[in-house]
Amino acid sequence: MTGMPATPLLDTVDTPYDLRKLEPETLRQLADEVRAEMIDAVSQTGGHLGAGLGVVELTVALHYVFNTPDDRLIWDVGHQAYPHKILTGRRDRMRTIRQGGGLSGFTKRSESEYDPFGAAHSSTSISAALGFAVANKLNGAPDRAIAVIGDGAMSAGMAYEAMNNAEQAGNRLIVILNDNDMSIAPPVGGLSAYLARMVSSSEYLGLRSLAKKFASRFNKRLYTAASKAEEYARGLATGGTLFEELGFYYVGPIDGHNLEHLIPVLENVRDSEQGPILVHVVTKKGHGYAPAEASADKYHGVSKFDVVSGEMAPKKPGPPSYTSVFAKALIAEAERDQRICAITAAMPGGTGVDKFAETFPDRAFDVGIAEQHGVTFAAGLAAQGMKPFAAIYSTFLQRAFDQVVHDVAIQNLPVRFAIDRAGLVGADGQTHAGSFDITYLTTLPNMVVMAAADEAELVHMVHTAAAYDEGPIAFRYPRGSGEGLELPASPQRLEIGKGRVVRDGSKVAILSLGTRLGEALKAADELEAKGLPTTVADLRFAKPLDSELIRKLAATHEVVLTLEEGAIGGLGAHVLTLASDEGWTDAGLKIRTMRLPDVFQDQDAPEKQYEEAGLTAPHIVSKVLEALRHNSVAVEEARA
Repeated sequence: MTGMPATPLLDTVDTPYDLRKLEPETLRQLADEVRAEMIDAVSQTGGHLGAGLGVVELTVALHYVFNTPDDRLIWDVGHQAYPHKILTGRRDRMRTIRQGGGLSGFTKRSESEYDPFGAAHSSTSISAALGFAVANKLNGAPDRAIAVIGDGAMSAGMAYEAMNNAEQAGNRLIVILNDNDMSIAPPVGGLSAYLARMVSSSEYLGLRSLAKKFASRFNKRLYTAASKAEEYARGLATGGTLFEELGFYYVGPIDGHNLEHLIPVLENVRDSEQGPILVHVVTKKGHGYAPAEASADKYHGVSKFDVVSGEMAPKKPGPPSYTSVFAKALIAEAERDQRICAITAAMPGGTGVDKFAETFPDRAFDVGIAEQHGVTFAAGLAAQGMKPFAAIYSTFLQRAFDQVVHDVAIQNLPVRFAIDRAGLVGADGQTHAGSFDITYLTTLPNMVVMAAADEAELVHMVHTAAAYDEGPIAFRYPRGSGEGLELPASPQRLEIGKGRVVRDGSKVAILSLGTRLGEALKAADELEAKGLPTTVADLRFAKPLDSELIRKLAATHEVVLTLEEGAIGGLGAHVLTLASDEGWTDAGLKIRTMRLPDVFQDQDAPEKQYEEAGLTAPHIVSKVLEALRHNSVAVEEARA
């Protein structure tokens, strides 16, 4: 590791107000210093690297040209916003990013006035910017709203829905298409820069407006024909016909790393009365840092690394991740059944579908950032006799809830949902936590919902899902490593709706769902030491409930406690409903539920998040003792 980089010019810039005082010829140096600062900060904390490195010059140019924060700069996703944070008063906290009490890894309204809209899920920026722009128009405010969206995010239909609705925003809406993966129309050196500057210039736009006025007065048909001819001619020269058809004035493509090209074009766009406008900027992920340029995927999200070599800190040896266990189990199932296929929504590495694709390339599908399409695509596959596994993070499956309801559950189609990142997720924080899937899936008729307590159980659940053809089935599992258990050589087909007792007792019954089972067993040891024999059951299924097992434990134990890694409305709510329907509480049974708190938890180490959530062994013991004390008081009061 090296010392802090020398940043003499950046040291004079705390906010964009300072940036706008600089001479244009100094901006190249500033961009280089911002890049060095970002690399050094992320090398110490880990985080998202490649996308931010690719937009350093663009970030400098945007804050230099536009009057932020009055002009609203909205970053899509937020992975690319690290340089933005450095330039907007948060440089001194960059080495706290994604840590407990530190900066968020994404844009966040409560963090800075320069973050007008929070972004962690993709493809929302144009819709949000349209809202800001229309509000400005209605209020007579001249301020602009600028959405910066990556070309990967353009695979989501929401971006096009927003663009199709954008014309009413007029010149107050500007969309920057950051083309950083698959160049839609690559820049061609000086020619493309000249064309972009020319078609965005006041002279060109003024002449264009005059010609339109003349043609419209002379002949309406001539006006329409001339407008289309000009649009298509410009489209042929620049490649922006698609965006023109959606109602945008297209400018580009521009080299996003060339400030001499960027700034005059952005100034033209800023001062234009034409609108809405889309500026097509071509950048390279990881630009300016050789290791990241050479391996964009590897350096998208990084752990701590050495700045000079680019080598990341070696991972401590340990059990395989749940994601890798899922991938291995699914490959094994697919070897036995050629109808099995896998679907991911732009997260092949994150879900393990990349490993599946290496073995079965014709049966693996990456649909892009399009969870809605992915779920309905899976439904179509299932309707035609295939066995699709839709591997989607819990937080991203929320985006396709309507499709889960209408296209899968109502039609009772056997789509298998592999729900990764269930529960709390550490550094990614509140926007990526898998808090709600138990609740929203268990409300649906026909749906089966499982939760793996450990990696061996996950293997059994993959096998069970593969064999289940009666309707939709889901299984959830967390981020991170397993418990270190030996994986079963021959997976079992679990009986639907049946749990298992992993420890017998007589006084207290803990009904666990998911990977808090280890904490439940620790709590049982503590309770046993206090003279409270405790049963621990791994319910396995949130739906259908193992009513027979729950009924038996309720009849033979004084306290029943449910434990889950999900929000209110999940397992605990269903057990309470069962108890209410059958009148168990009338007999004096004490039921308590433990779940995630009714807040959006900030990023932190996972163990600290679960401590904050109150889902550790000491919290379980306290909850049980509280219930017993309450019961004792109630008995004494009844006797009195």
